[in-house]
Amino acid sequence: MTATVFSGVQPTGNLHLGNYLGAIRNWVKMQGEYDCVYAIVDLHAITLFQAPDELRRNTLEVAAAVIACGVDPQRTVLFNQSQVPAHAELAWILNCVARMGWLSRMTQFKDKAGKHRERASVGLFVYPNLMAADILAYKATHVPVGEDQKQHLELARDIAQKFNVDYETEFFPLPEPLIFGEATRVMSLKDGTKKMSKSDPAEVSRINLADGPDEIARKIRKARTDAEPLPGTSKDLKDRPEARNLVGIYAALADMTADQVCAQYDGAQFSAFKQDLTDLAVAKLGPISAEFGRLRDDPAYVTGILNAGAEKARERSAPILRQIKDIVGFLQA
Repeated sequence: MTATVFSGVQPTGNLHLGNYLGAIRNWVKMQGEYDCVYAIVDLHAITLFQAPDELRRNTLEVAAAVIACGVDPQRTVLFNQSQVPAHAELAWILNCVARMGWLSRMTQFKDKAGKHRERASVGLFVYPNLMAADILAYKATHVPVGEDQKQHLELARDIAQKFNVDYETEFFPLPEPLIFGEATRVMSLKDGTKKMSKSDPAEVSRINLADGPDEIARKIRKARTDAEPLPGTSKDLKDRPEARNLVGIYAALADMTADQVCAQYDGAQFSAFKQDLTDLAVAKLGPISAEFGRLRDDPAYVTGILNAGAEKARERSAPILRQIKDIVGFLQA
């Protein structure tokens, strides 16, 4: 039986190179190996306030970007999460399984809530349970994760296991992580210690998937480096975060290892390396940018794809949710 993968992306603004190399590119690769269920997780997005019109626009734009990157709606289930009731219904059941102590230890809540936790929404506190519901609503067996998402997957496994123990069943599989190679964590072009982020006010800190060749070249040219030439091995990049970041990006775009990139550019200056990185990035991202622009100008087409995907997702999740309700003891018609 083909293993099932679930993954989601939030509709909170333009996707960038970090989203592409860290997640979306792997979504494309997995289409040939797994039964893939991909969601634009708009329920997660409203844990922080979103202007309604902006949320709708961002949902369509992120869907367009995902398709432009190569996710094929004919081969995968692609939808926006709020169109499938099983996610919210199962999340409530899992709210009653997960423990307060587990959620209190989640580092992303601490980071996002900051010093004013009492002002944070309840949704922000329990959204790891919704993430667990996203996975378990399809009995997904694998989840692609980056370093900063491992804790959430571990929580999903704990919740699934506790449900199985509480109800004396083996209904839920314990989802396994899928961890990919180079550049699973792409850093800011201006600060190699910070993750590349759409919320960074410095536009030159990231390469957006909508950027054209000139913009890509300008941002790589301005990317922070150091005065030393490139080393022959990646272990010598340990204390050079900006250099390590650019080598990692090159390696991911070229399907090479960081060691292979270092061996190729041993002793080279960054001026030459940046030009080659620019050529590579434009070659890889240029077609995506063009297709993204075409799809973004056709919202009716993208909406149709999300609607069709949501129908498939409802067909798959509804019988699973019905079995869960039977296990829990809910009366059903």
